[in-house]
Amino acid sequence: MQEQITSHRGGPRQIVKFTFFRVDPAWRRLPKEGRERGKDELCAVVAQFGDRLMIRSYSLMGLRGDADFMLWQIGERLEDIRDLHTAIFSTALGPYLHVAYSYLAMTRRSIYVTKEEAGERSLIHPTNSRYLFVYPFVKTRTWYKLSRATRQGIMDEHIAVGRRYPSVKLNTTYSYGLDDQEFVVAFETDEPADFLDLVMELRETEASQYTLRDTPIFTCIAMPLREALDALGAPGDAAISSPPVSQTWRRVLSPEELPANSRRVVYVGGEQVALVNTSDRVLAFSARCPHANGPIADGEIREGVITCPWHGSRFCLETGAPLGGPTSRPLPIFQAQIRQDGIWISYPQR
Repeated sequence: MQEQITSHRGGPRQIVKFTFFRVDPAWRRLPKEGRERGKDELCAVVAQFGDRLMIRSYSLMGLRGDADFMLWQIGERLEDIRDLHTAIFSTALGPYLHVAYSYLAMTRRSIYVTKEEAGERSLIHPTNSRYLFVYPFVKTRTWYKLSRATRQGIMDEHIAVGRRYPSVKLNTTYSYGLDDQEFVVAFETDEPADFLDLVMELRETEASQYTLRDTPIFTCIAMPLREALDALGAPGDAAISSPPVSQTWRRVLSPEELPANSRRVVYVGGEQVALVNTSDRVLAFSARCPHANGPIADGEIREGVITCPWHGSRFCLETGAPLGGPTSRPLPIFQAQIRQDGIWISYPQR
């Protein structure tokens, strides 16, 4: 498990990277064997880095003319982002990849929301939403000359509009000094029309006049990486279909690293997974609550039920089924085994 970045202002921080790739058309003219090799190698690299980063893949095929697919990466170290990109460009597909857009940011607590809500937004854990809308933006210098009280009042109106669209989940990250923009926002939803209506309504708020730049905007469709690559299309390639899901086992810890009655959080398969050694067995489940991204890895466990410390959502640790509280989504559960050489986790891999 990597050490988390912690600010002197309190709370853990994450590195967040959005990389938009364009594929050279020459790749489509390669023999099918060459194309398949490139896709296989790229998928293997991303799977390998799933032990160090949360990585989500998206297709932009047909949605923009300057980008074909995107990788959303979340982790604790800049070096992991660098190493991932070095490995990507070292694959057989690498020579045909161009970075069309690249955005680097970090999480931090917002000063405009309650302490509890700020805590919910300080760490990102992507949902299973079908669509992601990403864009960077920059505020005018006039905004920063306003008093804190004036800015709070303006943001109160802005936030109130967002709360009228619960189907749209906001992820705000900060780029001050790290990249050319000031913010990168990513909205997850299953309802594109709700996002469109949200943006239209936000244009009418006072905060909108203090936006200097908020383009380009990217509409992304969540897809397993192999499907996103297949969606690039090429002569002789089969029509897109969902590949079978297989369970992959991976060693994540030595037995000494998870003694009886202890807990750890690890990366596996691009997910943050909580491990709990109850002395009888090892439990494995998503480290973040599906309700509001709370730190369920730290939740109280009683009689096979875990309770999220933020809002009290309760889940069965055998099935992940929600048993109470505000949640309606199940908690992802992973299989775990203690073997002679270590602790192994099984996770789905396409």
